[in-house]
Amino acid sequence: MADAAPRLKGILEQLIGTPLPVRVRAWDASQAGPPDTPTLVVRNRRALRHLLWKPGELGLARAWVAGDLAVEGDLYTALDRLSGLIWERDEETRTLTRSLRDPGFRSAVRGLLALAGSPLPPAPPPEEARRPRRGLHTRHSDRRAISHHYDVGNDFYELVLGPSMVYSCAYWPAPPPRGTLEQAQHDKLELVARKLALEPGRRLLDVGCGWGSMAVHAARDHGVDVVGVTLSQEQAAYARKRVADEGLTDRIEIRVQDYRDVTDGPYDAISSIGMAEHVGSRRYLEYATALHRLLKPGGRLLNHQIARRPQRDETTYRVDDFIDAYVFPDGELAPLGNTVTLLERAGFEVRDVESIREHYALTLRGWVANLESGWSRAVALTGPGRARVWQLYMAASALAFERNRIGVNQVLAVRTPESGACALPLRSRTWN
Repeated sequence: MADAAPRLKGILEQLIGTPLPVRVRAWDASQAGPPDTPTLVVRNRRALRHLLWKPGELGLARAWVAGDLAVEGDLYTALDRLSGLIWERDEETRTLTRSLRDPGFRSAVRGLLALAGSPLPPAPPPEEARRPRRGLHTRHSDRRAISHHYDVGNDFYELVLGPSMVYSCAYWPAPPPRGTLEQAQHDKLELVARKLALEPGRRLLDVGCGWGSMAVHAARDHGVDVVGVTLSQEQAAYARKRVADEGLTDRIEIRVQDYRDVTDGPYDAISSIGMAEHVGSRRYLEYATALHRLLKPGGRLLNHQIARRPQRDETTYRVDDFIDAYVFPDGELAPLGNTVTLLERAGFEVRDVESIREHYALTLRGWVANLESGWSRAVALTGPGRARVWQLYMAASALAFERNRIGVNQVLAVRTPESGACALPLRSRTWN
């Protein structure tokens, strides 16, 4: 008798203490759960063993990346319904560590063990980053973490990001279909250029320059000289070719270099777009101080950075298991207030903070659409596991931005001279 799905549904509801908000289909083709909802497809028993050996988010992620777990129907709806059970519950419930003195919990665990079969733990998918947690944010560990995420292959990034090759939040004039991803990315680069007051004769440092999009935009459209630094060899090779194709080799230099090793200041402006998330809280003041040192008096920094909501007890913050293991090893998010405080401690005057949270949700949905429409090619380029990592992380992140679990902000800061004159207009914003 095919009854794995009803049994699994009952066990999971015992463990989480609430009805399962999606339908379940098991490896024996049995189904259970509410109709007209997305279906969580448990393709084999190994998915349960992943969850038993790593309860919570990491076990679910391993099953997803390995292809043992899938969703039929709208992925966003499924993740939204499951988010309260995975990301928004307290630590005890979320990781299924309820006291073993609870008879119902013991019964559910025994049932899950019986369904899972073999007691041996399955190997983590090869896409999982494996490294010691000591020595975070050294030059060596940062290079390794950047390589894990960015050296996936430029062809894969072209498929996901589109022609702009901009891997950060776009700035949308209107939601799709009125606005397009390509136009929104151009508008973001132009917004950064305007905030930094880029014009001919000025010198820009682009920290974490990616595939060279900001550098090319600044040199081509605003006439500035640009130094772009990245830790990714693949990004640098792509950016240098792009610079050459644009005929801008006399205006742009792309380096494989740690920001801490840049010594050829001063610069008139610095852009740091989607890079500071890799710095880490222990190194953030060092980062801010290094950028302050590299600016001329009166020079501007545009720091474009994802932020998380503050916690009542900041000592309990830990990096998201899935993101840390599969997406951005060693990455950290900080509350906006912490970022502004550390920039000020480094000597900056913070002049403007603009939240563009909703823009990132639109951007991520655009990237997911690109990935899903080119799924066969994505799998051929990187393998099915890596493609599933990206699909899950981008879709879940889109929902996180939409639900205000995380945000993204552009902080404009100035190395204000002793005179106090920072050359910003009295009114720098136009409100619609």
